[in-house]
Amino acid sequence: MSDYQDILYTVEGRTATITINRPQKYNAFRPRTVVELIDAFQKAGWDRDVGSIVFTGAGGKAFCTGGDQSDHEGGTYGNNDARGAVGMPVEELHSVLRDVPKPVIAKVRGYAIGGGNVFCTICDLTIASENAIFGQVGPKMGSVDPGFGTAYLARVVGEKKAREMWYLCKRYSAQEALAMGLVNAVVPDAELDAEVQRWCEELNKRSPTAIALAKKSFNADSESIRGVGQLAMQAMRLYYFTEESQEGVKALNEKREPDFMKFHR
Repeated sequence: MSDYQDILYTVEGRTATITINRPQKYNAFRPRTVVELIDAFQKAGWDRDVGSIVFTGAGGKAFCTGGDQSDHEGGTYGNNDARGAVGMPVEELHSVLRDVPKPVIAKVRGYAIGGGNVFCTICDLTIASENAIFGQVGPKMGSVDPGFGTAYLARVVGEKKAREMWYLCKRYSAQEALAMGLVNAVVPDAELDAEVQRWCEELNKRSPTAIALAKKSFNADSESIRGVGQLAMQAMRLYYFTEESQEGVKALNEKREPDFMKFHR
């Protein structure tokens, strides 16, 4: 696939940069976006001339804000016929981020919310602008990521903080994300591009085989999460068709607070 509509793909030096190019939607993804991202990461991941991969979002307002709740084309969150995991191969994208034998750096400006926050969790490294904001919205919207977005997040930031992020859906500053271990470095926004480039230049000097082996070794410790997540995603496909799950999107469209109290058992 070369006719990308939702992303940008560039290679400079030995670094590939993959950019979600939907700034008008705060870089929220729809099914086409996810398919294009998978293709681009596979292209960069097995390109012998690429030593590192940067994952980012266009514009200065957002890295990625998860699934596009307003898109009605091709089966997305907005279309309850094919919501969430039903309409988008997000699990496959998570796997590709982990499986490519190259380090993937998330370069974060603005919001990294929901699925965007999960991407930051899965990427090998995350470097953030001082204006970056992280957080989850799943339970507010009748959704959850029952795989790497939860279980692996707990390994990254600790059980207590991971549960806080998912249960309370709070927002966290770049410095707070740094303190909890979700990001590797925070720099002024004007310095973000140069800082990420410096990290990539260092990575590109390293033995590609050693880096690939190290990445596989790190992943081996948490690989069981993939199987658990795939099993849980099957349950999520059923959950997304329930009135409870759809209440979140319905409330968003009606510009009101969701009423989940009626679903308490």
